[in-house]
Amino acid sequence: MDVKSRAQAIITKPKEEWIKIKDESLTVSQIFSPYVFILAAIPAVAQFIGLGLVGRRIPFIGWYRYGLGNALLYAILLYVLSLVSVYLFGIVINALAPSFGSKQNLPNAMKLAVFSMTPGWIAGVLYIIPMLGILVILANLYGIYVLYLGFNTPLMETPKDKVIIYLIVSIVVIVVLMIVVGVILGAIFTVGAVGRGVL
Repeated sequence: MDVKSRAQAIITKPKEEWIKIKDESLTVSQIFSPYVFILAAIPAVAQFIGLGLVGRRIPFIGWYRYGLGNALLYAILLYVLSLVSVYLFGIVINALAPSFGSKQNLPNAMKLAVFSMTPGWIAGVLYIIPMLGILVILANLYGIYVLYLGFNTPLMETPKDKVIIYLIVSIVVIVVLMIVVGVILGAIFTVGAVGRGVL
């Protein structure tokens, strides 16, 4: 799989690309390697640069940068948790299929999970300047649209009248997973900051 071409196509012409993706026989490992391993690294590397080299303004504290060691640890944890999250997202999409009159198909569920995350991963480069990180939310909203098109293709053979509810439940799942990642990272690094007397 050509990572650059696939990422570009899923962002610029997702409807047409989903048709191609549906017909591709890919295993879960082929979906993840190299696509996920490369793209999920974008926000992690950007966070390392943004937190460890650029820094950000924290109210009542002033300008603050993580030490390079902490920034690297944050980036590594973010990367690992991103891989785990997208994998769990695919597992849940597949597990939910019968509830929405759909056919279970783990590779196709992983395709939905992975390729719908593409806009957010690409936009993750904005984390280099921490204050621009908020714009990643807009890219993730576009990712929801990409996910909708994938369900509508239909990769999981979902009846048209059940696509929206399947999509909504899937969105709730990924939001919960992102919150869990945020809580884990926040807990680790807030505790570390308090321990160093930063906060």
